Amino acid sequence: MIASLGRRALWRGVLAVTGGLRVEGRLPDRPCVLVANHSSHADTPALLAALPARRRPVVAAAADYWFGRPGRAAICRALVAGFPVRRGGGGSGDLAAARALLASGHDVIVYPEGRRSRDGSLGEFHRGAARLAARAGAPLVPVGISGTHDLLPVHGTVHRGPVAVRIGAPTTDLTQARTAVASLSSISASGPASDSRLRCRIARLAGSRAGLVLVAAWAVAEAVSWPLLPESALAILVVARPRAGPRLAVAAVVGTLLGGALMYGLATQGFSPPRPLTTPRMHAAVVEQVAAHGAAAVRAQPMSGVPYKVYAYTAGRERVGLGAFVAHSAPARGLRLLVVGLLAAVFGAVCRPWRRWYPAYLVWFVVVFSGGLAAVVGSWR
Repeated sequence: MIASLGRRALWRGVLAVTGGLRVEGRLPDRPCVLVANHSSHADTPALLAALPARRRPVVAAAADYWFGRPGRAAICRALVAGFPVRRGGGGSGDLAAARALLASGHDVIVYPEGRRSRDGSLGEFHRGAARLAARAGAPLVPVGISGTHDLLPVHGTVHRGPVAVRIGAPTTDLTQARTAVASLSSISASGPASDSRLRCRIARLAGSRAGLVLVAAWAVAEAVSWPLLPESALAILVVARPRAGPRLAVAAVVGTLLGGALMYGLATQGFSPPRPLTTPRMHAAVVEQVAAHGAAAVRAQPMSGVPYKVYAYTAGRERVGLGAFVAHSAPARGLRLLVVGLLAAVFGAVCRPWRRWYPAYLVWFVVVFSGGLAAVVGSWR
């Protein structure tokens, strides 16, 4: 079960990055034999990502190709839960032995064509899968996979593109199963796009120069007076457009360092900008830290719950040295912002199939962020 969970998480993550995965249909409640079209090495990852891990799916893999070398065999067993089936004679016997896998609760995936289709068309089905299902008393379930031939064609390289896995109704007849597979796999993987208009608008902003300027300005303002962290801007924009994550995170880092330098300079001149959502206890704690450690005190900021502006203001008032303050701020603030940007990008990529729920994510984020902010400020009162 743990291995199945790991494989499912791995391939879901990969497919989220390469274009997304859609899954339609449901499996019978008991272990079954799944027959699917086969036009790419990406077919098995798509199925393992689509099927529930509790089904512990295993895959009939060509013995001459996948199990001819020890290294390749180990990879096949570890990453796709493959078991060997001979293609040059004896394959029916190998599949018959798979009854023990069905009896122990595994779903068994079989590609009845026997090899990958070079042009994506569906070939004739061999009867081994139907015999296995009949002898084991298991349902024969047709599954159509689309998009994988474009994603990773035979002897080709990986291209970005969506993948769809569609599960059909169980049957006992191989001809009916092949007809269902042909129908299910012929539907475009992209299908009717289900998305949120709000997400699309925010994604356009995240990918534009205006998005970079917004994040940088947000970070500058937060380092001086604005009460909302630049991390919140990243959580909103990057989840909507994951590929914009790295440059938006860099813009936030540049902005926060410029803002910190600006706040430092204002403090040295006796200016005291408003610092909402800060408390006297925060200021007192930072004064003690700066007195003890100088410019290096800012290294404690990411985990302290005290806004960066308090450190910048105190450092400027105590004149610890602008260069030293910025030098210590760069790893302290920069690493945190880069990590937040990366996590937001990964989350947005993994959740791509559910992007129509982006407005609900925004509501959830605002509620959680507001509650967390209130709790941190409350703890410093």
